[in-house]
Amino acid sequence: MLKPLPDYPWDQMLPFAQQAKAHADGIVDLSIGSPVDATPPVVQAALAHATDAHAYPQTTGTPALQHAIIDWYARRRGVTGLTEQNVLPTIGSKELVALLPFMLGLGEGDTIVHPRAAYPTYAIGAAMAGANALASDDPAEWPATTKLVWLNSPGNPDGRVLNVEFLRAAVARARELGAVIVNDECYAELGWDAPWDAEAIPSILDPRVTDGDTRNIVAIYSLSKQSNMAGYRGAFAAGCDAVLGRLLTVRKHAGLMLPAPLQAAMVAALGDDEHVSRQRRLYRARREVLLPALTAAGFTIENSEAGLYLWATAGVDAWDSIRRLAELGILAGPGPFYGDFYPEHVRFSLTATDERINAAAARLRAWAA
Repeated sequence: MLKPLPDYPWDQMLPFAQQAKAHADGIVDLSIGSPVDATPPVVQAALAHATDAHAYPQTTGTPALQHAIIDWYARRRGVTGLTEQNVLPTIGSKELVALLPFMLGLGEGDTIVHPRAAYPTYAIGAAMAGANALASDDPAEWPATTKLVWLNSPGNPDGRVLNVEFLRAAVARARELGAVIVNDECYAELGWDAPWDAEAIPSILDPRVTDGDTRNIVAIYSLSKQSNMAGYRGAFAAGCDAVLGRLLTVRKHAGLMLPAPLQAAMVAALGDDEHVSRQRRLYRARREVLLPALTAAGFTIENSEAGLYLWATAGVDAWDSIRRLAELGILAGPGPFYGDFYPEHVRFSLTATDERINAAAARLRAWAA
């Protein structure tokens, strides 16, 4: 039986949003990482061309989509050797995060580990399954009851990248425990600081991590960020064929199928690297405007070497920072939404237009002066 879930945390932001909207120059919303730039024309064209979708879509994904995912992993992530049994499209990544514990049959007495600074849905998925959630970044702390481990690299909210050595250690510990380990890699194309400005961010499926053995290892990825396809709900999982086979059976029974036109759009997005490079340049430029303005206003940026966010603290209670920012017409995300360990942190999203990012920077500099 589904137990009561906590209230949706973002509802607490409504008064601050109203205050920010009252600013003379309007709100700058840096709270939610929802893309503001246009979906690439190559993706829109593929969607339009595929609108005659009279038959039921394939839960496994069309052969074209399966091969596009396999080719993308080899080309962009350095992961080779995947087959059709090693990939599975999903209706966005959030539903997979929330439903994975249930689909794996986890429940009372089982522990699900997630990062200390974490996207809340990892813990919500544990709650939906009736399992226990443990926030821990140290594999040595993971208890014998651990059945599922969530990693997130680059991290949301903190932009932290897990290197090959850490991923290897995490996989080794998960295997000691007999647990499935999953890395949420949705921001992997957005590396900023060295070495990730020039070097590919490692996947948990990287051969340097797995030594060619993907047993109980899964990576998930979303096209929302790299391709501005949040409204398309296009994502996928890759890795262990046994784990994905179980998920496929559940999804077939439940009718969790990605619509056929969206599968065609995903094929187009996965096959075109140029639009990803363009979008990365846009986010880099926005980051280079916002980061020094936050520093000038008294914020210290922590981690944030990759991803869509700046993870910052002004050394005061997060809600005091949120209140001060709202007075400037800026809406950000409170650190307490991402775990109990960050009462003074605030998350700033890069998903605003150039004009709004510039407006936020000007307000922060004027405030600092």
